[in-house]
Amino acid sequence: MIKHTILPLTTFILLTAAPLRADDSNGVAQLFSQVCANCHGPTGKGMASFPRLAGRDSDYITSRLKQYRAGEMVGANTPLMRPHAVNLTDEEIAAYAEYIATTLSSK
Repeated sequence: MIKHTILPLTTFILLTAAPLRADDSNGVAQLFSQVCANCHGPTGKGMASFPRLAGRDSDYITSRLKQYRAGEMVGANTPLMRPHAVNLTDEEIAAYAEYIATTLSSK
């Protein structure tokens, strides 16, 4: 129970403390390693039931994050992703999508 409360709260604090910009690759990389990597793996190749992000293009990542933010059911992990996406701005989504598409390799 504590883990389910702390993770979304931590994510909320991290994502709202300093808005990300598409040109802030250090900030995006840091948040990816502190938040996204917990489930998707440090290289974005996925873990267990969490899908790979590596090799996905920015349109795919943008679309998914906007769907989660809007509360749309995307898949079985939607309840886990929604708290991470609900407060993201379009600019922050673009920054994440660009970082994932250009930095994480599918190899």
